Amino acid sequence: MKLIEPSNNFHVIDEPLDAIDVIRQRSVSGNVDEEPLYLCDISDIINKHAIWKRSMPRVLPFYAVKCNDSPIVLQTLATLGTGFDCASKGEIAMVMNYGVAPQSIIYANPTKPISHLKFAAEMNVSVMTVDSEFELLKIKKHYPDAKLILRIRCDAKVSQCPLGEKYGCNPDTEAPELIDLAMSLGLKVIGISFHVGSGCMDPPVYAKAIQAARKLFDFAASVGYHFTLLDIGGGFPGDKDTDINEIASIVNRSIDLHFPSSDDVTIIAEPGRFYVSSAYTLACRVHSKREIHQNGKFKSVYYYINDGVYGSFNCNLYDHKIVYPITLKATDEELFKSTIWGPTCDALDQVCENVSLPQLNIDDFIIFENMGAYTIPIASPFNGFPLPKVEYYVQRKHLEDINATTASHEYILLRGN
Repeated sequence: MKLIEPSNNFHVIDEPLDAIDVIRQRSVSGNVDEEPLYLCDISDIINKHAIWKRSMPRVLPFYAVKCNDSPIVLQTLATLGTGFDCASKGEIAMVMNYGVAPQSIIYANPTKPISHLKFAAEMNVSVMTVDSEFELLKIKKHYPDAKLILRIRCDAKVSQCPLGEKYGCNPDTEAPELIDLAMSLGLKVIGISFHVGSGCMDPPVYAKAIQAARKLFDFAASVGYHFTLLDIGGGFPGDKDTDINEIASIVNRSIDLHFPSSDDVTIIAEPGRFYVSSAYTLACRVHSKREIHQNGKFKSVYYYINDGVYGSFNCNLYDHKIVYPITLKATDEELFKSTIWGPTCDALDQVCENVSLPQLNIDDFIIFENMGAYTIPIASPFNGFPLPKVEYYVQRKHLEDINATTASHEYILLRGN
């Protein structure tokens, strides 16, 4: 598979991308559209893949498509040979369009519409998660040959997006009962999964969850199952100036303790923001401003920009993200209390409040880094405002390497099951 050829929105560069400098040059030249603009660094995604493989060599990444379903991102990861975590028939069809084998897809949605379940069966996507009696009965009826992973609940004490309230069965009480039920139904259960919460800020929870999974592997063996798959879910940080070292260290120690390499167990994860968050930088422009005075004295400034919470900054609402504005002004300029608003007529459309910024003028840029995760897929053109354009950049050395790559077959879930 070959990466997208260079084009008007896909640029090959010789040095690492400095997104802010690119925006600065555009500002000086005046060669700028009115719409908001993303700069996506494909080389950053390729580097993240190398970091993952180096940091957790036993854990195979299955990229969470919901995080950012950009065709070029998916094509890049498919070319690198990652697996994919899909949550719907739409996502399954999307990644298979890039040549991804069904054995490299996990249908990681514990609650599946029947039509989506039947589609997975048609596409031979057989590995999927389950966490309830009703889902087992549904699968028995519509896809009895599916290979199931029981999702247990083990929540981080602090995470950006907790998930346990919605998904995951109790590992001590419900999980053994569901394993017994699956056995009585003649269903194929092949492993355990968990998700500690997206954007995990409680690294030790991985050790707790892996230990809980080990107990269920042993219980399953006592009733006649031979589990071969452990899915440790997501939660891995992806912003600039973050790393996965602490989580990786805990995960590596825990899997070596509870799942020695001599065991015939495949271990996967579902990273999303880790791969794409830092790759995207968003450039917005001030199209209007308003100075707020109180009792005749200057109080603050309102800036209105061309993207907001109905567009890229939906992450403020859905992903609980706090964004940090950057300007192209000199660092020694006086700062003023400022609020940034999106372009729509809704008062909910507030990007950030009471931040310190220099005085900005109409058409000045406000830049936001770490905007690759849970932004673009959820954006809408509410009030008739267009979605941001995206420009892609890749270093020449990476383009040459990836175009010469044949997707590795190491990311196969079943290992002969």
